[in-house]
Amino acid sequence: MSDKTKKVEYTEDSIKSLDWREHIRLRPGMYIGKLGDGSAADDGIYILVKEIVDNSIDEHMMGHGKQIDIVVDEQKVEVRDYGRGIPLGKVIDCVSKINTGGKYDSGAFQKSVGLNGVGTKAVNALSSYFRVQSIRDGRTKVAEFEKGILVKDHKEASSDEKNGTYIGFLPDNTVFRNFRFIPEFCNELIQNYTYLNAGLTINFNGKRYYSEKGLLDLLSHKIDQENARYPIIHLKGNDIELAMTHGNQYGEEYYSFVNGQNTTQGGTHLAAFREAVVKTVREFYKKEFDAADIRASIVAAVAIRVQEPVFESQTKTKLGSINIAHDGPTVRNFVNDFVKKELDNYLHKNPSVADALNKRILQSERERKDIAGIKKLANERAKKANLHNKKLRDCKFHLDEGKNEKKFETTLFITEGDSASGSITKSRDVETQAVFSLRGKPLNCFGLTKKIVYENEEFNLLQHALNIEDGLDSLRYNKVVIATDADVDGMHIRLLMLTFFLQFFPDLVRNGHVYILETPLFRVRNKKETIYCYSEEAKQKAIEKLGAKPEITRFKGLGEISPDEFGMFIGENIKLQPVILQNDTSISKILNYYMGKNTQERQQFIIDNLRIEKDPLLELKKQAENEMMEAL
Repeated sequence: MSDKTKKVEYTEDSIKSLDWREHIRLRPGMYIGKLGDGSAADDGIYILVKEIVDNSIDEHMMGHGKQIDIVVDEQKVEVRDYGRGIPLGKVIDCVSKINTGGKYDSGAFQKSVGLNGVGTKAVNALSSYFRVQSIRDGRTKVAEFEKGILVKDHKEASSDEKNGTYIGFLPDNTVFRNFRFIPEFCNELIQNYTYLNAGLTINFNGKRYYSEKGLLDLLSHKIDQENARYPIIHLKGNDIELAMTHGNQYGEEYYSFVNGQNTTQGGTHLAAFREAVVKTVREFYKKEFDAADIRASIVAAVAIRVQEPVFESQTKTKLGSINIAHDGPTVRNFVNDFVKKELDNYLHKNPSVADALNKRILQSERERKDIAGIKKLANERAKKANLHNKKLRDCKFHLDEGKNEKKFETTLFITEGDSASGSITKSRDVETQAVFSLRGKPLNCFGLTKKIVYENEEFNLLQHALNIEDGLDSLRYNKVVIATDADVDGMHIRLLMLTFFLQFFPDLVRNGHVYILETPLFRVRNKKETIYCYSEEAKQKAIEKLGAKPEITRFKGLGEISPDEFGMFIGENIKLQPVILQNDTSISKILNYYMGKNTQERQQFIIDNLRIEKDPLLELKKQAENEMMEAL
């Protein structure tokens, strides 16, 4: 019998038992979601940080410790809190034994983030080095691990440090390949912790984070106050807090939290809030407004605290259906009742706010009706354009009606011209990577209404390819990558595409789905070795390394890179630069600065930078920016 036809025996020996560490390392996605390299906010390395900080936050919530010190460099994390400290005799067990921890004792931890005793153990197992120290009543205990294995068990010793817990770890680079922490993602995480825990101080990489007014502070940082249609409504009750206003942007913008955990995928509490706002507004104005008109341009934050929350995954990004307490109302009823009472009271007490909200709703209604006919025709045109064969070269995940487990891996490359799209199409992973080909330069849509999205064929087809017409719930690709040439035209197209997304679909950027593809600028090679370089400095180092006058090629266009070579840059070695909106970033100010009138301030910025930067590559980039601005 050949090896291929040999019968596989299913016996007792086929049954394997893995210990806690082996299981976490074999199936890390079950514990921390997708792995990633740190270029996305929901990559696994940030989940590791959250798992450790969550424990310190829980201590603060229980009334122990008003300060947390956090240091994160490109690859290492250190967290020190000033809570009670882990009981010294259980330090090792708490970080290396599944189903061990203080949160099973409901008297010790009420309404904490994590209750399953897995988080810290997962961090330990997925770290090449992990150190835990507890300081408690003048005594301290230290233990060190490597990939979850105890390598040094320090004896208890005396200590004059303040009570609390220290954990330092280095994620395992065999699990998280080519990873690095991006400071902006960590900043967002840290700031959210302070907004949700008024009075807590977090020192992060030498910067102090603190909030007095909770979600009011959060929304004040998230929105451009000049565009708010009315002052932020801030309402607080037992175990619930919310803040909301309406702006002039497109779409709905929400920030939701449970027990201090940022539920980026929402859940029952956010669904209940959206439903309650519509119901309350209709009853207040005694008009059956369309729900979409009420919620259009809303910016809101909602946070609740519940006993023993049930999340739909270990990464705790979506809340399931539960009661607010063991014998309390459901989350849906709890949120509905609070919003109905408090928002209705607020509108009655603040007639100027009620008037402004009414005007915003009526404006949304007019805008929706204005584009209704155009929208219908545009949808018909998109179908007739046979999108999936002409503009879009889709991936098998969608063509085969893929299931959700691979959705995190899907990518859409937006390219310019036939040669570039042809190269990427031939070298891509057809299972999860798709290509959308632009025809010429996109329209500068700054200052235009959403009507143009349906009137402009390129924009209309692109929004259909992404399936974002009605929001991100049905977004077809987890990553949207702008792949343009490294020249003036390429940078101009990149700017125009970012303008399109920021103007009409800001949530796509805000939620970390938009990236810039970095491709090598130079190829330096001799007969023995080829080195691809992404900067002038790297090129010079490659020349020094190879010596003897190597061949140097400057890639100006993506079409100049052969499909075989391109496969190296959009596969395992892909370099993506995430487009990040920081907490204090105002989209309207960004667009006005870069896409508005050619202000003296912007001209001076370009001139100053051209004087400072003498590196040839940087001069090329600044020249491109200069020409780009003049073209606008």
